[in-house]
Amino acid sequence: MTTTANTRPELSFWQIWNMCFGFIGIQFGFALQNANVSRIFQTLGASIDELPILWVAAPLTGLLVQPIIGYFSDKTWNRLGRRRPYFLIGALLTTASLLFMPHSPTLWIAAGMLWIMDASINISMEPFRAFVGDMLPQKQRTLGFVMQGFFIGVGSVVAASLPWLMTNVWSVSNTAAVGVVPDSVIWSFSLGGVVLLLAVGWTILTTREYSPEQLAKFNSAEGQVDTKETATLKPASFYHKSGLVWLLLSVLGAAAITGFALQGELYILAGSCGGFAMLQLAAGWLQNNRRTEHGVYQITHDLFHMPRTMVQLAVVQFFSWFALFTMWIYLTPAVSSHHFGATDTSGELFNQGADWAGVLQGSYNGYAMLAAFIIPLMARKLGRKITHSINLACGALGFLSFLIVRDPNWLLASMLGVGIAWASILSMPYAMLSCALPGHKMGVYMGIFNFFIVIPQILAASILGLVMSTVFAGSSIYALALASGCFLLAAGFTLNVDDVGE
Repeated sequence: MTTTANTRPELSFWQIWNMCFGFIGIQFGFALQNANVSRIFQTLGASIDELPILWVAAPLTGLLVQPIIGYFSDKTWNRLGRRRPYFLIGALLTTASLLFMPHSPTLWIAAGMLWIMDASINISMEPFRAFVGDMLPQKQRTLGFVMQGFFIGVGSVVAASLPWLMTNVWSVSNTAAVGVVPDSVIWSFSLGGVVLLLAVGWTILTTREYSPEQLAKFNSAEGQVDTKETATLKPASFYHKSGLVWLLLSVLGAAAITGFALQGELYILAGSCGGFAMLQLAAGWLQNNRRTEHGVYQITHDLFHMPRTMVQLAVVQFFSWFALFTMWIYLTPAVSSHHFGATDTSGELFNQGADWAGVLQGSYNGYAMLAAFIIPLMARKLGRKITHSINLACGALGFLSFLIVRDPNWLLASMLGVGIAWASILSMPYAMLSCALPGHKMGVYMGIFNFFIVIPQILAASILGLVMSTVFAGSSIYALALASGCFLLAAGFTLNVDDVGE
């Protein structure tokens, strides 16, 4: 490794490989969840219109868990390190969740298990993002996040395709009685849990973290210290007034939903406004009582004092993840109905379509794995924000082609564009962000950044059911056209980002 005085040493390729390897396991859990949970819900009796509200568990748990874990991991130091204790706890909980999820006897137990499983994945995932900022100098962070993207691609290719492989390679049945999850899905989840635990364990055993004293020295030398933190405190009255405004919006929104008999999913938006109001009111109370070291106050303060680059990237993330969440909800029903002509969720055609949708999930992650080798070269030549904009535009074209392509086999070509965009989403925003953050708050800001992944997912879960029934007449294929438009907006906003690390 090479280094200059007081700066982070450059790590070798294999050191970066080891520190990122655990992501292959985390993505096993994430990919199995994304590719199969809609299938499990529909098997247990959920209708197409009910899928968004059932999926809301995933973004809500991320919204709560990631900033909390980020805040505490910034302040943790014990024999296992700073971030690695959370890697281990999250891996153990996720493995247990994967083993139980496909055995859920009822729809609502499955929905509850999605909450638990997603929270467990987030406990491990959030510190992994901050880990790159902790361990690598700025010029190696693009490589670090791209390496994570590579492992995400590898894990997703295998995990999303597992039910198909179980059936077509190992002859495990992909059908079962009405209301029963097929054995191919059950065995896939079990195998995924084992892989996740082993992969995360490898990173824990092979990587040593820098001490708090070393990190403070590195952050100071690299200019990643927030020197204006205490000078920019907002008055408690700001949090009180803003909190009351958001509380009023919550109450009026809930009243309008009730009065006009709107879809119940919209209560999620009203409730989210209420939760944001309570957070701000609590921050104001804590500041008045001189308890500004409290975690709730610190997270709220940091949310309202985000660096400029983070604010700009938040807009990009909003549209990118609205598109992705739309795909995760509707890819299986879109492919099963539009390309396989399935109408019966217990029939052979639906299960063939669902299996092929899993293959497509795996394919775009496979393309992302290959794109991970190209993106660093593009970023070096074109800059990170232009690279990211081009890649998002490729994703938009991929989604749009689903409406034109009728042969399911050719959808593998459509997913090429989606895979390129996905690889970029997993690396470029984080590489740009990590160089703009104060080093001692890398974890909490990475957790807050997750808000702009979660908020569009909450919005999607709240309104997509209404959009599908009223605008698209229940035709799920048009959800992918909506995703295409969101990717194009994200590509445009990316060009406005100030990339301070270049």
